[in-house]
Amino acid sequence: MSNLPSVIPVFPLSGVIYFPKTNLPLNIFEQRYLNLVNDAYNKNKLMGMVQSKKESNAIYNIGCLGKISEYQKSKDGRILINLTGISRFKVLKEIPNSKSYREFQVDYKIFDEDKSNVRNETNDRNLIEKAKTFFKKSGLLLNWKEFEKLDYIQKVNTLAMIAPITSEEKQKLLETISLHDKIKTLESIIGFYLYETSYNNQTIQ
Repeated sequence: MSNLPSVIPVFPLSGVIYFPKTNLPLNIFEQRYLNLVNDAYNKNKLMGMVQSKKESNAIYNIGCLGKISEYQKSKDGRILINLTGISRFKVLKEIPNSKSYREFQVDYKIFDEDKSNVRNETNDRNLIEKAKTFFKKSGLLLNWKEFEKLDYIQKVNTLAMIAPITSEEKQKLLETISLHDKIKTLESIIGFYLYETSYNNQTIQ
């Protein structure tokens, strides 16, 4: 992954967990992040997303690098972008600068799998069927016909990104290095919610 930049601008955002090979629409209106997006767009279109912690200025040390694939300015000064996920990264240190936004030195080595285009033939039906049941019980609609057109990694990362679970659970999935372990972790999380829902329904009856 030597072609990816070692120093990147980072947009810390609470409650937003972003995965490789997924798309994230963002509505940018705060001046420092307008500056970040414009600088990134004019340079290489690359920027990092990382979840901020509740403590002041603190962030999680695993985030995701994205490429600005769509860029549109609105009449009221906002910028609407779409980020396409490339690879997760580990934050090494913050780089002091005179800019209005933050930059970090990052490393991608442990996430080599993120750039792989090899189709994993592992049977994913168990995860998909669990997810369908979970989404239905949660009242969430997903176009499963279109979903099936995604490649294997996209399916897993899309479910991890949009599932109605906590930000902490999504962060845990983001930090899981291998796809196999990510699937097992996601199945376990969904299974817990399904069990809890079933148990609560039995208790009410």
